[in-house]
Parts: sequence; structure tokens; C-alpha cells
Amino acid sequence: MAQVLEFKLPDLGEGLTEAEITRWLVQVGDVVEVDQLVVEVETAKAMVEVPCPYAGVITARFGEEGTELPVGAPLLTVAVGTPAVGAPAPGGAADDALSGAADAPAETSGNVLVGYGTGAAPARRRRIRPARDVAPVSPAARAEAPVAREEAPSAPAAGPGQGTELAGQGPDAEDGPVPVISPLVRKLARENGVDLRELAGSGPDGLILRADVEDVMRAAAAPLAGPAPATATARTTATGLGATFGTTREGAPAASRAPGSGTRVPLRGVRGAVADKLSRSRREIPDATTWVDADATELMHARVAMNAAGGPKVSLLALLARICTAALARHPELNSRVDMEAREIVQLDEVHLGFAAQTERGLVVPVVRDAHARDTESLSAEFARLSESARAGTLTPGELTGSTFTLNNYGVFGVDGSTPIINHPEAAMLGVGRIVPKPWVHQGELAVRQVVQLSLTFDHRVCDGGTAGGFLRFVADCVEQPAVLLRKV
Repeated sequence: MAQVLEFKLPDLGEGLTEAEITRWLVQVGDVVEVDQLVVEVETAKAMVEVPCPYAGVITARFGEEGTELPVGAPLLTVAVGTPAVGAPAPGGAADDALSGAADAPAETSGNVLVGYGTGAAPARRRRIRPARDVAPVSPAARAEAPVAREEAPSAPAAGPGQGTELAGQGPDAEDGPVPVISPLVRKLARENGVDLRELAGSGPDGLILRADVEDVMRAAAAPLAGPAPATATARTTATGLGATFGTTREGAPAASRAPGSGTRVPLRGVRGAVADKLSRSRREIPDATTWVDADATELMHARVAMNAAGGPKVSLLALLARICTAALARHPELNSRVDMEAREIVQLDEVHLGFAAQTERGLVVPVVRDAHARDTESLSAEFARLSESARAGTLTPGELTGSTFTLNNYGVFGVDGSTPIINHPEAAMLGVGRIVPKPWVHQGELAVRQVVQLSLTFDHRVCDGGTAGGFLRFVADCVEQPAVLLRKV
């Protein structure tokens, strides 16, 4: 007998509670295999592809591209065992496509976490084309899987007693489906006593947006807050599909925005995660910053010489990382974290070096694992790999977590100095400004040298200024005379 199984957005780990659908990899009617990638989602950590643990025919998808879903929300439904939804009559064009689902056992790989599939190559997708004659859908099959706004192409319209619930339509709906942009909007309406059947949605084809529900909520609160303005004003609404800017339900242009109003940008995804982490750092860490100017001329010459010798190219970031790991070996207090519950400073044995990378999605901090055990060439190769993944948005959550110390090269933005915020729960961050020609006293004479400003922001709970100053001075000495690194390590 046919089974219609629901696949929910899995727990993505690392404390992530939601994700935004960025791209569907399958369509309703496609035949999928166990652990085939079905959707690409963006979390606060990275862009990831989610595998489906079932084999069968996709019968429904929940959420369009741009929709933000909480963990545990339905992603899609799959007809497993025999065709249940949208199956054509025998002899139809899709018989071959359905045969795979008909023979597939109703089983799951159990590998529903992102990145944990069987490793088998994904099957070629096959579309089920609508046939003229359509097999009826049993009430039992429909009762097992709620139907989204997008159903199998050839599924018949739901009749009385079939138990169909469209997105935004509750079981108690009386006048047909209520098109709602996401289940979160339906929940908002239910919690605030808003009857969706009485709303005229401002979205495409009357789709009810979050802003429509919020308008009703504001109108209900208007008697308490005073009379509302007589004219409609432009608004910006944050919905499950992202930000919709600049028009009212009446279609007023953004230029009619009321004085004092502004554009609202939702803090979610990478930007929201950065905001949360930086706020926590400022709340919990009593930080201090110290800085020094250094003559980087010899370091630049050393890099040129290394690259001229042949072999893999060495980046400046890799040289600075090598200096950092050497400095942390001498000052392990800065490679630590504070456990306030135990009231202990935990000094870490390994250095997992994070580095700040600006991408189109925002600021991310990829992590070079075991940086203390890598040579300069290995560091350079790993920086290049992680930077490319960051630009492509393909970093995994594991590559974005677990750093113990962060190197921040903000000089690429053309600035000399900064007071960076510590990447919680680390204890310190080294900032590097731009390297530019400046007047400098070199060997007793005024000369033009390549000068860089180095800054260290540190958690004052793990050490005092003497330790922080010693760390920064060692880094500066290595920048000025790279041979110091060989002599003192």
C-alpha cells in the first residue's frame, strides 16, 4: 500500500534553529533516491545541501525559495512504495518514472543531518508528466501528508471529506483555501486572534503576507495608541520570503514614505548570527586593546624571496598565521577560553586559527584546524581553499566553528587600525592594518619603509597587559625581522 512520508527540516547542529530555502534541487513529480540532495538552504553558518532520507516520488514541497523555516518544519512529502499522489493511469507517459517508486521499499537511510548521506551518486531526476486520466487519491493517503500550495501536477482537486489542508488553511476553514505565505504567518495570526478568512492578501494572487496580519494587529491596537494617520504610507515588510520593500497594499511608491520612517532589514542568516555573537562578546568579555606600529619591509622581502624560489606560492596571511602560532606557543594564555560556571581559565592545547573573511553573505570566520602543526605552505593552501569556499558559500558548519584564536586582516579594506571585537568564546584577536610606505627611522636614518599597524584585543580576565604586550611585541619583532621566528621558536 502506498505511503506518503513527510520529510522535515533536520537539526543542522551547532545550535542552529532555522534555515532559509535558497534553491530547490527537485520539483514536484520528480523521482528521488535515498539520500539524494533535494534542497539548498542557507543557515546562519553556511550554505548547505540537504539530502532526503526517502526514495520515491516528490508529492509536495513546503516553502518557496526565500522562505525561512524553523527546524522541524515540513520540507516535502514523498510517496513511497507505490504511486499515491498524481499517479497516471496505466499506460500513461509516466509509467516508467513511477516504476522506481513502486518497487522502492518504505525505508529511510536515517541520515537526515546535513552532510551525512550514503555517498551514493544522486539519481537522474525524472519528471512525472500529467496524464489525461488520473487515479483517485484515497482519503487515507491524503490524511498522512498535509498538502502545500504546490502539489503534484496531476493531483485532483480535494473533495469533501478528503482531509486536505492547504498552506494557511486550517482544518476549520469553511470557504475554501486561505493562501498564506508561510506557516509562520498562520501561527502569528492564530496567536493574535486574527481570522485569515477575513483578510485580503496584498501578495500575488491575494497571498496573505506577514505584513497583512501585522496591519490587522496594529489596527486592533489603534484605539489604545491614538488615531491612525488618514493617508496610507509606504512600508517595508519582513516576511518568510525575505524583505519586500517600498509599497503599501494600495501600491503607493516608496517616495510616499512618511517622515521619520525607514527601511527595515531583518537580522537573520549570517548577519543575524554575527549580531548575536558580537553582542554576546560585548556583554560577557571585558576586553582591552593594545597596538604597535611595525616595519614590515623585511617580511615583504622574505615573501618575495620565498615565492621566487619556486614551489607553491606563499600568502602574506599565511606568514602572519605562522607568526601567530609561534607567539601563542610563547603566550598560551591567549589561546584559551573562560569557563565562568567553574570559574576557570581553560588553556587549549591546539590552535585552531580563525580568520575573518568578507563575503557577499556577510562576515564569516573560517577555521584552519591544527594551525600550530602546519608549515607556511600548508597554511597558505588551507587559507586559499577556505577563502574560495567562503566566496562560493559552500563552507560547512564544521569549517566555521571551533576556532581558538582569530587573525583579522582588515588592511584589505584600506584602513590602518581597528579595535576588533573578540570572536566569542575566544580570548584574543590579532588585527592587521594595511601595509603602506611611510617615513621610518631605519638604522639611525630616516627612510621610506613598509609600515603596518598591529592591534591585539584581549580578554582581560585571562591575562594582564604585560602578557598581551609581550605577545604583540613578539609578533612585531617577527614582522620586522623574520629571522627572529627561526631563532626563538
